[in-house]
Parts: sequence; C-alpha cells; structure tokens
Amino acid sequence: MFELSQLRFFMAVATELNFSRAAKRLNMTQPPLSRQIQLLEHQLGVELFERSTRSVVMTAAGRRFFIEAQDLLQRAHTATFNARRVAQGEMGSITLSFVSSAVYEFLPKVIAEGRRCFPQIEIALKEMSTGEQFEALRLRQSDLGIVRAEGAPGGIKTEGFVREPFVLAVPGTHSLASLGQLTLAHLDKQPFIMYSPSAWLPFYELLAGMFRLSNIQPKYVQHIGSTVTILSLVNSGMGVALIPKSASAIRFDDIVFRDIELPAGIESQLYLAWHEENDNPAFKVILQTIKEAAAQ
Repeated sequence: MFELSQLRFFMAVATELNFSRAAKRLNMTQPPLSRQIQLLEHQLGVELFERSTRSVVMTAAGRRFFIEAQDLLQRAHTATFNARRVAQGEMGSITLSFVSSAVYEFLPKVIAEGRRCFPQIEIALKEMSTGEQFEALRLRQSDLGIVRAEGAPGGIKTEGFVREPFVLAVPGTHSLASLGQLTLAHLDKQPFIMYSPSAWLPFYELLAGMFRLSNIQPKYVQHIGSTVTILSLVNSGMGVALIPKSASAIRFDDIVFRDIELPAGIESQLYLAWHEENDNPAFKVILQTIKEAAAQ
C-alpha cells in the first residue's frame, strides 16, 4: 500500500509536469523523486505518467488518480486538524444528564452558553434521576451530570453548582395565596404535599427536619418524588408544597407561588457530577464553561 508521502510526491509531479521542478518544489533531488514515483506505479500496477526526454504527461489512469489523491490528502489534512481540535477540546461530543428540575431554568442557560463558546461540541441530553445518573457516570454512559445529591459513590466527583431558595406553591383560592409575609408558622396544620424519602433526593430529610426542629406539624397528605406531580396536586387544591424556586417557572392555572421566610440553610442545591477518570477533552471544556457561567 502506498504512503501519504508518495501521494505528495505524485501531486508535485502532476502539478509541475516536470521532475526537476517538482523535486525543487519538494526540496529534494530528482533521482529519489523518480524512484518514489516508479515505486508508486509498481504498487498501483499502472503507469501514471508518460515520460520522454522532452515532456511528462499524465496517463488516463494518472488523471483519475490525481482526483483521488487530492481527496485523500485533503481528508488526511482534515483528520489531522480535527484530531488536534478534539485533543484541545474545541470539538467533539459529550453526554449531559440532568434531573428534571434543572430543566426549568439552569439547563437552558448551560446549553446556550456551551453552544455559544464551543459550537463544534455536540451536547446530547438525557433526563435521569440522581441515582440513575450516578450509575450512568460509573458506566461511562454519561460525561457530566446535574444532580441533587453530593453523596456520590466511589469514583464519582461532585461539586456544588447552584443554590436556590424554596418557595411555597399554594392553590389560588387558598388563604395563604393573598396573605402578607409568610413564615414557617403559617404551615402548621396545613395540608402539605411532601417529597418522598429518597437516598438521592435530600428534600424530604431537609424539610421534615426543619419542621421537627421548628415544632411545626403540617398534615402530610401525599409523599411524591416528582416536582411536576407535586405541583399538579397543588393545582387540584389538595394542599400546599415547598418547591425549589426554579420550578416556579412551571405554570399551572390555579397555583400562586409565594416567598416564605425559612430558617438559614434551608435551600435547594444542584451539583455537578462526573467520573474522576473521565478523559474526554470536550467534557473538560464544557465543565469549565458551566462553572464559569454559574459563577457569573
């Protein structure tokens, strides 16, 4: 099989139609250039040039090979260029997994910033629970995750990404919908839709612990894992709920979102998660882009 260097030799001779000028162009002497062309012709099993003491002319096979050689050299150049860009993280692809609540506000901003800074990086999105994301990261099925818990299994690194307060979701006809400044005391004895206990969703432990410490006793009417489902139950008038503020971007016909004064430290947090041995250059630049966007 011929080598790329032989293609370059051939292209020089085909362009100049003169071995002496082609050799000078290639910064070499004529005899080794002639030997390389002869070797190429032997490997191909065809004559590429008709030679005489006065002229060099491409054969029909040579003219066809000229077209193919141009394409091969261009593809080799492109492959080299793209390999370098991938190594530098300027192009490539990553898989970004996320919890559904990240969609409401943060994820669109993250994707927009990533595409603006690195338009040659393809970002594939997968919606998963936090536990599913940790497993996907462990199996290298995902490059980067946006999760709700920092207690990741071994090999997975997490870093705080966004903090946000909780807001109170209230049916539009509820007395709390139009009351003045709300405090935790207003939730005592109220029908309350609570998050389900989960190893990968800390909201139940966080909110239930807050109620216990404050001696507030809501009436839990349902325990649900999905914020969207919780809001649909609030919309039906079943009770009130505390949800991350970003989820208030989800609009229902009969829900009012109210700020509420809660104890210090009671807030929702999103974490970035990734496998500590991830060597995808595109992942590294997108991770840095997300961190910078969050800092701003």
